[in-house]
Amino acid sequence: MVATMRDLGKKGTLEEAAGEALGQTLTVAQLDVCSDESVAQCLSCIRGGEVDVLVNNAGVGLVGPLEGLSLTSMQKVFDTNFFGAVRLVKAVLPGMKRRRQGHIVVVSSVMGLQGVVFNDVYAASKFALEGFFESLAVQLLQFDIFVSLVEPGPVATDFEGKLLEQVSAAEPPGADPDTLHYFRDLYLPASRELFRSLGQSPEDVAQGSTPQVIVKVISSASPPLRRQTNARYSPLTALKAADPSGSLYVRTAHRLLFRWPRLLGLGLRCLACGCLRSRVWPR
Repeated sequence: MVATMRDLGKKGTLEEAAGEALGQTLTVAQLDVCSDESVAQCLSCIRGGEVDVLVNNAGVGLVGPLEGLSLTSMQKVFDTNFFGAVRLVKAVLPGMKRRRQGHIVVVSSVMGLQGVVFNDVYAASKFALEGFFESLAVQLLQFDIFVSLVEPGPVATDFEGKLLEQVSAAEPPGADPDTLHYFRDLYLPASRELFRSLGQSPEDVAQGSTPQVIVKVISSASPPLRRQTNARYSPLTALKAADPSGSLYVRTAHRLLFRWPRLLGLGLRCLACGCLRSRVWPR
């Protein structure tokens, strides 16, 4: 097994977690998913050069009013979140097809299922992943190569904490006063409450043992299966399923954030303690 990271200077925590497996069944290697050369170099170090299971979990976030985001920053998000995954799949796919076996696991997001205010670009990158791999999975099933999309809800990590801290202190250029007010005084507090109430640990996502993970198995030996186990988030995702036009979700999200923020906070706390129904099934 090979675990990769862009900056090996930060590998200490990973190596500590690996314990006795380090150097035995686990190797840590450098990989920048935005570089063809880095991908080729990393794969050349794998014994036999064959990859049976590929896990795409590289990602970067981008939050804030659209007027304050540069096209360069948006392109960087897609370079990592979307094209980084595509680059790795292109590299390992010929071998998987030749051996007619393989499994590609993609860490997507609930934002690949529905958009979230002030996360326009990040959600777009995850929507792109969903469409790409749903399309690719149809072909890959012919080669006995399976694709899984992991769609977690909020995950409490340093990544999210630092991102929210940065955007809280930043002064987005070009945004009008009303939009800045909505972002700072409505969205940011709601986002922090969301992570406090529904945030899960990375270990929970990896194990898939909690009701806060949505896993979509795009292709398998049986007909395509969608397994939703994120019971706490299901009332929100059910809105879109109940009204495929998207209008119900957009209007409900708008009212909760802009008109009834206190009700939103109460609802999040209820979801966290489980006092609302664990599952909502659209008609």
